[in-house]
Parts: sequence; C-alpha cells; structure tokens
Amino acid sequence: MNPQNHQLALPLPAPDTCQRWNSGRHSWRRTSEGGFDHREYRVVAVAGNAIAAARSFVQTHHYSNTWPSVSLCYGLLDVTGVVPRLVGVLTLGVPMRQAVLTGPFPDLLPYRQSLELNRLVLLDEVKAPAESWFAARCFRQAHAHGIRGILAHSDPQPRLRQTPNGPELLFPGHVGTIYQALNMQYLQRTRARTLTVLPDGSVLAERTIAKIKANDSGHAGAERRLEALGARPRLPGEPGDRWLTEILSQIGAVAMRHSGNHRYALRLRPSKRERFLIPAGFPHPKRDATR
Repeated sequence: MNPQNHQLALPLPAPDTCQRWNSGRHSWRRTSEGGFDHREYRVVAVAGNAIAAARSFVQTHHYSNTWPSVSLCYGLLDVTGVVPRLVGVLTLGVPMRQAVLTGPFPDLLPYRQSLELNRLVLLDEVKAPAESWFAARCFRQAHAHGIRGILAHSDPQPRLRQTPNGPELLFPGHVGTIYQALNMQYLQRTRARTLTVLPDGSVLAERTIAKIKANDSGHAGAERRLEALGARPRLPGEPGDRWLTEILSQIGAVAMRHSGNHRYALRLRPSKRERFLIPAGFPHPKRDATR
C-alpha cells in the first residue's frame, strides 16, 4: 500500500455556500440565494420499515455509500406533490468508541443521552438555507427522546477516487459550516492519523481492519466489499493479516496522512422557546484552514 499525498491545491467553495449531494457527487449552493420555504417541507422521525428507504437514500447519495450505526433517523419530506417525497436524511448514532461521547459529555450516558450526528444528506434540489432548519427540528425531536448532547465531525481533507479516466475529486473537504450555523461548540481537531483509502475514495476503518485480521463478526461482509473493488477472495484458513496486506496493494489502496477532523458539540437545553444553547468554545475554523 503506497502513501499518497491528499494535500491538494484545490479551489475552495465560496464562504457563503452549503453542500448538497446527488448520486454520490457533491454540489454547492449559495446560502445567499435563499428560496427555501419551510411550508413546503415536513420533518419526520423514521423508524420501522421506513428505515430501509432512508438507508437506500443515504447509500445512494452520500459519497461514502455507507449506512452508519444509527439510533435515531429523521427525514426531510417535500410535501408539494400529491405524495410526500424524501429529499433529506439526518441520522444520530453510535461512534466507534464510547470515549468519543464521554469526552465532551462526561455527565451524560453515552448512547442514551448523547449521540453522534453521523449523516446529513440533502439533495441538490433543496434550496438554501435548509440545513439549519432541518437539523434544528431533528434535534428538537431527539431531545424528546432523551438526547441531551450531540457530537459532530467535519472532514476537512479532500478525497479522491480512481476512475478509468484518472483520479476524480469525490469529496472536497469542509470545516463544518452547518455546525457553526447551529451554534455548536468547536472542540478543535481529533488526533492526526493515517487512513487506508480504497480506490473508490472510501476509508477502510481501523475497526474493519481489526475484524478481518481477527476473523471477528462482520469480517465476511468487509471482505466482500474489498472483493467488489478487485481483491481476490480470501482462501480457507488464510491468515487475515497476510491476505489484507496483499490485496490492499493489489487493488491500489493508499495510505493517507490525515490531519484530524474538526469536532463540534451541542448541548440540547431548550428554553420555553425551544432554543438550544451552549457555552462559548474555541473560535470556529474558517474555510482557508481546511488543510
């Protein structure tokens, strides 16, 4: 697995832009263009059989094409037509480690009173500025379920994927403008680390790597994902670490040094007017600090 430098000189979006997604590709809308009319939309809790539709929406439109560990899910419905149509999804769920939540919220029970905002996907047709309106109403519903703390991360580092025509920008990186608009407290960056980036631009998580090496539950699904990218099947009895080392090089995975994600936290403390207040934190990062 060869190292790759993703510290690219890429044009940054204008400061007053918000991100949208469609079929795994991002786009930008200027918040100054406006046009969002909340009367045309409804925010609903998604559960039961409806989760399948939300999962499909996220896997289709988010650049990672993955569905995280979700505890609470909310949908943004366009209600202008005869049949309401799903145009956005926000999920709150469980991070890889409990300490991710207990660090900023030591007084809250992780997974029961605190969760991570792990997906926020709006179609590019949704006008600006819809994110903060949508997220605030999701948080209000989450508070009714007992959630008192929400953590969010923004990845400032661009991500590439390999195509037959050469590298393609998959994800430009962002500093968490939506979280700043929600008045979330900035907690500075997570630790710097080296990521294993697959040819499709997704990251092979450390937890997934450990599952393959130890034959833990879930390793078979992870191996099928790598086979879909061109890896040979793992032979019966073949050690996971040996197989992984070989196929990562075979499929063109790269080691990317990552400078750390931006972290934001929000305490849900509704007043009579359902406002969500937090104490002052570190200064918010700006777009020119994304590398």
